[in-house]
Amino acid sequence: MNLVVTILIGVGVGVMVELLLPGHTLSEVVLAIVLGVAGALVARYVGGITGWFGTEQPESFLASAVGAVLVLILYGVFFRRRGRGRDQ
Repeated sequence: MNLVVTILIGVGVGVMVELLLPGHTLSEVVLAIVLGVAGALVARYVGGITGWFGTEQPESFLASAVGAVLVLILYGVFFRRRGRGRDQ
């Protein structure tokens, strides 16, 4: 799989995840895109280095999407704002 395709997967996942959440700002969308791209790239290269799949095989498509989602979930668990939308 081409590096450009991996980056586009990360961008797509980042945008979809952020648009599914209520009340987003431009900085949150950009952060979600960057985290999605980072997750997609890490998953692609880890899978290639460990020998689970080659970087040009179709399995890397799925791994890139899963990696992007995983990074976004981990970010949400550890860094999301508590009480979002409430007056505190």
